[in-house]
Amino acid sequence: MNVPLKNKNLLGINGLGRIGKLTLWYHLNIRHFDGFVLNAGREVGRKIDDIIQYLTTDSTYGTLNHFLYGFTGRACDISVLNEAECLLAINGMPVKILRNQRNPKSIDWAQEGVRLVVDCTGTFLDPAAPADHAKGSLRGHLEAGAEKVIVSAPFKIKDSSQRMPEDSGLFVYGVNHMNYDPARHHILSAASCTTTGLAHMIKPLLETEETSKIITASMSTVHSATNNQNILDTVPSAGTNDLRRNRSVFNNIIPTTTGAAIALEEILPEIKKVGFMADSVRVPTSTVSMIALNITFRTELNETGDPVINRDFINNIYKQAAQGAQKDLLIFSERQNVSSDLMGCQSAVVIEGHETHTRTGFLPLYSETLREYGIENAQDIHLPVTHAKVFGWYDNEYGCYVNCLGKLTVYVDKNMI
Repeated sequence: MNVPLKNKNLLGINGLGRIGKLTLWYHLNIRHFDGFVLNAGREVGRKIDDIIQYLTTDSTYGTLNHFLYGFTGRACDISVLNEAECLLAINGMPVKILRNQRNPKSIDWAQEGVRLVVDCTGTFLDPAAPADHAKGSLRGHLEAGAEKVIVSAPFKIKDSSQRMPEDSGLFVYGVNHMNYDPARHHILSAASCTTTGLAHMIKPLLETEETSKIITASMSTVHSATNNQNILDTVPSAGTNDLRRNRSVFNNIIPTTTGAAIALEEILPEIKKVGFMADSVRVPTSTVSMIALNITFRTELNETGDPVINRDFINNIYKQAAQGAQKDLLIFSERQNVSSDLMGCQSAVVIEGHETHTRTGFLPLYSETLREYGIENAQDIHLPVTHAKVFGWYDNEYGCYVNCLGKLTVYVDKNMI
């Protein structure tokens, strides 16, 4: 191993797509790790300068210089330490790029001195798949010498007969990351950007007595484009269910699905008793998405006959959360924002307080229905319920997701056994 990487606390990053590159940027900024080993899994460009250009420029967030230093004119110090081994130094921090192996079990993390890996490929999502799976698996990283693996996407267990392995778990920083057990958990999922924002929106409602009585809930995310969409229309692959995903991302608003509700049940088990629905609408912007959360609460009436839960009540819950346990991860805003205002905002979610709305009505429970459930001498009941709509912005690339993924990564590293 090269001298610059000896006896260093190194972070391994598998995959250099959108999240992989921005994960490197995040950790170059906070400087918790001493260096990085990046696995591209293939040759990149024609020479090492091509890799450097890719790693230091971004069409959404600008250059690495601007990311780290704003428009001060200050520039990153980038040098090539060993061209043959693709070993760089960025601001004095060694960055080695591996280009030979795509299968996690063949990436020699032990030889590279890497204990913790963040898998950003979006390919290896099944924690139950064995290390020697023909197409590769998350467990392959452990086979190759890593001690912990964090995947930058929700788990997808392909065999429906299998349960979540005992050594695996979904964690959203600031919501349930404290449940991480270093002795037990070796494969972690940081869920998705939408689940991250949604979990932070739901958490303070569940922790407030008046809003914890949720009858039903649903959400729609108005989501920016991602790389699994097509620039122009393409022919659907055999067996494709979602034909809209093959349509041009430039020209369309595209209804599609999201697994955020399912993942949320793993992170906040209390939500399992709620009939929660979720969907997604893709729009042609590069980043920053919005969750429209609809919730119906069982509410109470105060002494004047007005509902306890109203717009101000809900906004105050979020104001308190923004100053309390979720400080800096949840932000309450009374501005009239548009999506570009929130690009790069380092929070899981920004509550658009100006757009919070509530409406209270009465759910009729008729006596004959109640008697069918064994309630004798029942009379008609009109149960007060409040329907609320809350909007939350989240930068689905760097600001929300990579920021929370990075905090979780540092938390895991600090608690390595």
